[in-house]
Amino acid sequence: MLAILKKEINIFFASPIGYLVIGVFLLLNGLFLWVFKGSFNVFDAGEASLVSFFQLAPWILIFLVPAVTMRTFSDEKKQGTLELLVTKPLTYSQIVLGKYFGALVLILLAVIPTLLYVYSISELGSPKGNIDLGSTIGSYIGLLFLISAYTAIGIFSSTFSDNQIVAFIIAVFICFFFYFGFEGISNYTPFGHLIYLENIGMASHYNSMSRGVIDTRDLIYFTSITIGFLFFTKLKIKTQ
Repeated sequence: MLAILKKEINIFFASPIGYLVIGVFLLLNGLFLWVFKGSFNVFDAGEASLVSFFQLAPWILIFLVPAVTMRTFSDEKKQGTLELLVTKPLTYSQIVLGKYFGALVLILLAVIPTLLYVYSISELGSPKGNIDLGSTIGSYIGLLFLISAYTAIGIFSSTFSDNQIVAFIIAVFICFFFYFGFEGISNYTPFGHLIYLENIGMASHYNSMSRGVIDTRDLIYFTSITIGFLFFTKLKIKTQ
C-alpha cells in the first residue's frame, strides 16, 4: 500500500497537476475571502471569523477533489495497467487505500496553508487574538472529514471510465448530490422535512461540525460514507 501511495504522490508532483491543484485552491479562496467584494469577503463581514472560508471551501472542493481523483483508476484502465496492478502481491484493499491516501495527502497539502488565515484573522481582531478557536478547530475537523468523503467518492467515480473527463463529471455530480441534493429535495418536497431528508446529506453534518460541535453522529456519518465508497471501489475493480 505504501508503494502505491508514494507512486501516486510522485505522479502528482512529477506533473503540473499537484502544483495546479494547490495553487487553484489557494487562489480561489484568497480572491473570494480577501479581494472580491461580496458575502464571502472577510473585511465586509465585519467580524474576526473564518465562517466565510468554511462556507466557501466545500463548493470549491466539489470541483477540486474530482480533478485530483479522476485519473486514479481511469488512467490505469486507459493504459491497460490495471490488470497488471491487480496481479501484484497486493490485496484489492491495499490498492484502493494506496490510491485513496495518495489523493488525500495532496488535497490536505492544499488545505494546510489556509492555517495562515487563522493567524491573519486573529491579528485583525479587536483586540488582537479575538477569534473563536474552538469553532475554528471544529470547522477544520469538519472540513477534514468532508474532504475524506469527497476523495472516496472521487476514487469510486474513476473506476467507471477510462476517460478522465467522464470520471470527473461523475464525481462532481455525486459529490454535489450528497452535499446539497438531499437538502434540496427536502426543501422542495412536501414531506421532506417530516422524514428529515436533509440529515442524509453532507451539508447538515458539515454545518453542525462547523459550529464547533463535534457530534459522534456526524463523525460516524462521514466515516460511513468514506468506508462505503471505498468498499464499492474495491468491488468495482474486482469486476474489471
